[in-house]
Amino acid sequence: MDLNKHQNRKFDLIAIGRACIDLNAVEYNRPMEETMTFSKYVGGSPANIAIGASKLGLKAGFIGKIPDDQHGRFIQTYMDKVGVDTVGMVLDKEGHKAGLAFTEIKSPEECSILMYRDEVADLYLDASEIDSAYIGDARMLLVSGTALAKSPSREAILKAIQIARKEGCLVAFELDYRPYTWASEEETAIYYTLVAEQADIIIGTRDEYDMMEGKRGLENADTIAHLFEHTAQLVVIKHGVEGSFAYTKQGETFQAGVYKTQVLKTFGAGDSYASAFLYALFANKGIETALRYGSASASIVISKHSSSDAMPEAFEIETLIEAQK
Repeated sequence: MDLNKHQNRKFDLIAIGRACIDLNAVEYNRPMEETMTFSKYVGGSPANIAIGASKLGLKAGFIGKIPDDQHGRFIQTYMDKVGVDTVGMVLDKEGHKAGLAFTEIKSPEECSILMYRDEVADLYLDASEIDSAYIGDARMLLVSGTALAKSPSREAILKAIQIARKEGCLVAFELDYRPYTWASEEETAIYYTLVAEQADIIIGTRDEYDMMEGKRGLENADTIAHLFEHTAQLVVIKHGVEGSFAYTKQGETFQAGVYKTQVLKTFGAGDSYASAFLYALFANKGIETALRYGSASASIVISKHSSSDAMPEAFEIETLIEAQK
């Protein structure tokens, strides 16, 4: 896997999938039914990863379908403001709305998300709306698992991956499993496996890999043995407070712990991890350092109110790593 390949391309990374609205509770330590005020942010795993990558200095683009309304304009305006290229965004003309995620912050240990994901615009991205030339301008395509949950979005994602492979563009797969989006666990396993077998880099939690493989309690060795029979060059498996592990096809293993922080909420960690991990790889910092960057970035985001707005800059990550040597 040559991350220095195609350095002259316009984008380091293009993310594809959902961009939606996060409404995070302003009032902490109370259940949602008693919460009266929320703050609005851009949300959605691939959108957050693109935002995080851009804030870290990567040239990032985004492909996704957004509603032709106030929420859609909010999403596009925000992403433009933080430097994410939105030429690949498609406006929905059929009245589909943005997904909404209401978050509840009872305590650092008790956080929940109430999702509105029926008939949302991002799941109506059509294969005909994927621009081959746009993907060909990128060094990496970042795919998020939620986009595989329904048609026509899943076919659009599969087409984007086919184009990426044809154009010599690396494919990164962030598993991003959200059970409320899928019809069944069996369906999840089928499509996750289909994409994972075509990806160069795969990032997820141990539980997400279990979902992909349709079995509970598997060992990391079982997972990587299967994936390395296919396209995968690098597999990252996160184990929560136990830290994260990275495995290469050449047989190397790397590990990093977690960074202490004042936890406010639990969501947003995975997106910030992925953006910082990929940034460090592109910056040629090595896999072990990339794991540390991902872990430190996740710690920063879970200490703050938002996900997208809280995505750190490189100096914040480096300061945290240095402080907790």
